[in-house]
Amino acid sequence: MSENTDLTDWAPLVRGLRTRFRTGDFATGLELVNEFGAAAEAANHHPDITLTYPHVDVLLFSHDVGGLSDRDRALAARFSEIARARSIEARPQDLSVVEIGLDTANAAAIAPFWAEVLGATAKEDDGDIEIRHGDADAVLWFQATEPHETPRQRFHLDVWVDPREARARIDGALAAGGHLVSDAHAPAFWVLADTDGNNACICTTAGRQADGVTR
Repeated sequence: MSENTDLTDWAPLVRGLRTRFRTGDFATGLELVNEFGAAAEAANHHPDITLTYPHVDVLLFSHDVGGLSDRDRALAARFSEIARARSIEARPQDLSVVEIGLDTANAAAIAPFWAEVLGATAKEDDGDIEIRHGDADAVLWFQATEPHETPRQRFHLDVWVDPREARARIDGALAAGGHLVSDAHAPAFWVLADTDGNNACICTTAGRQADGVTR
């Protein structure tokens, strides 16, 4: 893979490279998806594509290696070429991935309950238990804590953003009345809180494993 592969149109978010192409209407989006499909078939590598009226979202991830591969990077660059030829703008900054985390010292016991409630499957991933619908993004994951009295907050949001967008997202939250709880793990994540003390994390792939797809 060439070191000059242009991936500026793409954000490294949880589970892979993602972007949004602003097509503006359904017909243009459908034509773009058809071109993407032909390129994917030619490469024998198949992304997740979501077509809506105003935009097309793409996720590139190599299931066989459990992370990003040169096939993903090459296909991302090819998709960008196709979109630019049609004067379609890529907006990776428009995307974020939201996960719900539950702090618990008893994940193994309660995960089956939440899997049934959510109609999904509980799976272990690098020591964490996650609940997913198939290969989709995590619906819920369990963050290990020491046994303790019921805290003020058990659930929190993990909001994954493009590393290039993290500072603006944090500054916006602070300007809206929030405060910084901790930046000890930045740039992997920052812990913020609202004026009632409810926490949320702004997360990026920076400072994590090189493939950019793990928590």
